[in-house]
Amino acid sequence: MAMDPELDPRPGIGGAHAYDGSVTVQYAPELDGEPDPGEIVWAWVPFQEDPTRGKDRPVVVLGRADETDGDFAVLMVSSKDHAGQRGWVGIGTGDWDRERRFSFVRTDRLLAVAPPAVRREGAAMTADQFRAVVSALDS
Repeated sequence: MAMDPELDPRPGIGGAHAYDGSVTVQYAPELDGEPDPGEIVWAWVPFQEDPTRGKDRPVVVLGRADETDGDFAVLMVSSKDHAGQRGWVGIGTGDWDRERRFSFVRTDRLLAVAPPAVRREGAAMTADQFRAVVSALDS
């Protein structure tokens, strides 16, 4: 289902929305209660097949979504096994998952989220984990 480019993709209740603009990528985590690039945080993410529905889920903050007014560019994180699947990169484990399950980042669905729509801060990725995600975006 194609989105009308004239419509504002941001949900009325706040949360992530589709984004296809440029991103200023940086690694600058600061575990201070605010979302920062290089951190995994929680935000409401719409389902791709029905953007009126969604769920609260972890996302990695890549940096600023350049063509928005202060939004962050983010990618979804999943503990479901996506090994070998196109559009997913494994990042290992981290404090963002209480069970410390191996996690994957979806690299083929870029989203943006306003800082006030972030529900909570999770944990910082390592610089190596962050570089693996950014490298997967370029491939």
